[in-house]
Amino acid sequence: MDDFPVRDGVSTLDHLEGSSSGVRYPADRLAGLDPVDGRPLLARYDLGAAGRTLTAGALAGRRRGGLWRWAELLPVRRAEHVVFLGEGATALVALPRLGAALGVPGLAVKAEGGNPTGSFKARGMAVAVSRARELGAASLIAPSAGNAAGALAAYGAAAGLPVTVVMPADVPAANREEAAVCGARVLLVEGLISDCGRLAGLIAEATGAFDVSTLKEPYRAEGKKTMGLELAEDLGWRLPDVVVYPTGGGTGLVGMWKAFAELEALGLVGPARPRMVSVQSEGCAPIVRAFAAGERTAEPWSGAATRAGGIRVPGAVGDMLILDALRASGGTAVAVPESEMDAVQSLAGRLGAGYVSPETAAALAAVPLLRERGDLGSDERVVVFDTGIGAKYPPPPGLAAPPTVAADEQDVERLLALLHTG
Repeated sequence: MDDFPVRDGVSTLDHLEGSSSGVRYPADRLAGLDPVDGRPLLARYDLGAAGRTLTAGALAGRRRGGLWRWAELLPVRRAEHVVFLGEGATALVALPRLGAALGVPGLAVKAEGGNPTGSFKARGMAVAVSRARELGAASLIAPSAGNAAGALAAYGAAAGLPVTVVMPADVPAANREEAAVCGARVLLVEGLISDCGRLAGLIAEATGAFDVSTLKEPYRAEGKKTMGLELAEDLGWRLPDVVVYPTGGGTGLVGMWKAFAELEALGLVGPARPRMVSVQSEGCAPIVRAFAAGERTAEPWSGAATRAGGIRVPGAVGDMLILDALRASGGTAVAVPESEMDAVQSLAGRLGAGYVSPETAAALAAVPLLRERGDLGSDERVVVFDTGIGAKYPPPPGLAAPPTVAADEQDVERLLALLHTG
């Protein structure tokens, strides 16, 4: 691919930095959490060097690179280590019918279900796996509530690295089957993602597998930040007024906030930022609770329960980073009832958004709530992140089974009646 942007030495990765401590660390070794305080590490780049080659014109010429079009702001130094399955460059889709129904005619959706494994998790795992391979990881492990498992399994297989995933036992069958088909070892746990994370950590310590849990290593966030980089390009180097994001571990929200600062440093956007909105379910809303209370960190949620597995995260490692981004942007956090999530999932399908995941439905359901609270204007440009396809999940509650008739049925009136009632 002549226009594939990754070349040896293109990355301008300079060092890692403690997100809270500010301590600098070398970038070219496998790294987990900040040894000073156990908080996430963030990748830092030589943005002056990046800006000399990463221009709007250069990006326009990198047609086939997916998210790797942003190679200067990604951590992989040698092209041979890049694992590329087509991730990134997803569509930003205007949805005026759905937007009108939700009270925001200017609504658009970033359609992350277009990624190779059907969700935004492909972005983070593509970069994390590529970098882990470059730094010498021999095997990989992660807990997952669903889509991350399939993405890690797919990218691990492409990289030739053994993968283990630890998942709640009630995870949708499609997620565990995807991981198994891609060759991962799958362990199911009678518990929540937090329990899976603890067991994954024990297995990693015993086996030497590199743990790529959410924000427990620095590079999944780098893959996820490309959603923010693309968003600016999609909108002609302007940012929207509001970004609405379903939040579990929050890597994407943290990554996008980081991306906006990097884009400004490169001169591609100005200082204006979108208001960032974190959406959770009423059955698991630690970030919403902490935001409302003015807390700097989020206490773990007891008895987490929602059918949107991706946001059933009782405690986020990056809680401080999430809350900081919400407040710095003038944004907010909102919890939606399960019943609203279910209703909006079906509404979105009927009004042209496709079969979205329950997490996406939660984000969409937040839009009218935000309008009612005065947190969102009807004339604002709002982007909701559609984090994955709904086909990997059980159907919404109450979805009726279609009628069945014999192949030799001849009664047209009966057929029409069946269709009407079905």
